[in-house]
Amino acid sequence: MPAFIVDRRTSHARFGRLLSLLAVAILWQQPLIADDWPQFRGPNCSGISATTKSLPVEFSDTKNLLWSAEVGDGVGCPVVAAGRTFVSGMVGDETIRLSAFDSASGKPLWQRDWATGKLPEVHMTNSHASTTPAADADRVYFYFSTIGLVAVDAKTGVDVWHQKLPAPFFVFKWGPAMSPVLYKDKVLFCQDDDLFPAFYAFDKKTGDELWKDNRDDMAVNYSHPVICQAEQGDEIVVAGTGLLIGYDPNTGERLWQARTLLRNIKTTPVSQDGAVYISLQSSGIANQWLATADQAETGNNDGKLSKAEMQAFVGEIKIPEVFYEKTFDRGDANQDGVLEGAELDVAFLSPDNFAGATFEVEDPANEFVMAVRGGGRGDVTETHLLWKHKTKYTDHIVSPFVHGGRMLLVKGGGITTVFGTKRGESLRGAKRIPNACEYFASPIYGDGKVYVAGENGIVVVLKDSADYEVLAKNDMGDSIVGTPAIADGRLFIRTRSKLLAVGQE
Repeated sequence: MPAFIVDRRTSHARFGRLLSLLAVAILWQQPLIADDWPQFRGPNCSGISATTKSLPVEFSDTKNLLWSAEVGDGVGCPVVAAGRTFVSGMVGDETIRLSAFDSASGKPLWQRDWATGKLPEVHMTNSHASTTPAADADRVYFYFSTIGLVAVDAKTGVDVWHQKLPAPFFVFKWGPAMSPVLYKDKVLFCQDDDLFPAFYAFDKKTGDELWKDNRDDMAVNYSHPVICQAEQGDEIVVAGTGLLIGYDPNTGERLWQARTLLRNIKTTPVSQDGAVYISLQSSGIANQWLATADQAETGNNDGKLSKAEMQAFVGEIKIPEVFYEKTFDRGDANQDGVLEGAELDVAFLSPDNFAGATFEVEDPANEFVMAVRGGGRGDVTETHLLWKHKTKYTDHIVSPFVHGGRMLLVKGGGITTVFGTKRGESLRGAKRIPNACEYFASPIYGDGKVYVAGENGIVVVLKDSADYEVLAKNDMGDSIVGTPAIADGRLFIRTRSKLLAVGQE
């Protein structure tokens, strides 16, 4: 039955007023039903948009371009909430900027600049603007290594709260790249660095710390928290060194752990229907440290790691003495001033978690796809592992795309493979998409299409089908490292220097 009935005797004026009120009510509800992209890789970090609007197949930095803006150097992803788009960028050697735009028009709404202080060198593919903000209709939540976690008003950019966190330390030049994730009334933030690894939950409104889990059993990881909807209720699941861990959202208690991973992890899992799907490529911790030493100016390829080699690799930023105490001094069993062989693993891995050890593993480089069922308690390694298969075609950074009973993997060089999610069986062998380059952005989906962005600035559009038919190949004119966003019938693509919105007019 209609919400209201207009009698024949109702005047045209009254009818007009009723229609006007209905129109206002519809417009008022739009932010509640908008297909927002609130954080890294969108809803639940899945890469899947809920949009019902048509998305473009062919586009470029000129074709079907709705607007663009200079936003500084960066590789963090754009996010969209309540009709606003947010992205960060370095606008100087020691200045980080957070910018807000009207999503439809590209009109600048506000920008915030923070002084960062002196920053360590990072790998040339990376940027210090490497983290992705999270946003809702009220606030934007943004992390930077020397600033901490800040929340600003989404409409004005004015500070709401600020949590100063321990400045992370990374010997490897990738540096910090973790981003906040939203869950109900909480902001979740996991930072597995070399010094103070921890997982935090903060109150979205006040910034108060609700709980914290010290993750001293972790080596460096770059995997974001995802929500697993298990039969017992929601669980926050975080991948790490050797372990997949399920947390109680309210207390931060570790509910379960599966010793199914290897060494460290840079990809983010996908959770669907009570299961967590993971792709993983990782080499041994000791191998990574030796590679670090060999790249340093004092490196001599002798298979040993000294403090001088570590310091030379880091450069001008002095390694904290507490880091040596927690790692190097612990591993240097014979006190000869260098780490060698098993000493490397003892130094950089928790004694309770040697999953990252090199000397215990015959194959120093392993690649797996796997699925773990949520809802367990305690050690669920044997009871909740659904399947696990070794493969040669996972990537160490690009997260898996899971949709329609299939897991699509994209590896450097544009090599793709497809697995079934029920048993993990191979559905298609290795096949190269028509863009052979490095890949850092993860695949995203909307309107029946999968978008795969390459570092060379080419976005390949695939049909979401069993054979992933290539629909288009689009040149955005600049390198792409960050994962694009989808919202309101548009793609928001962050290149190294620009933010571009493309869509059908």
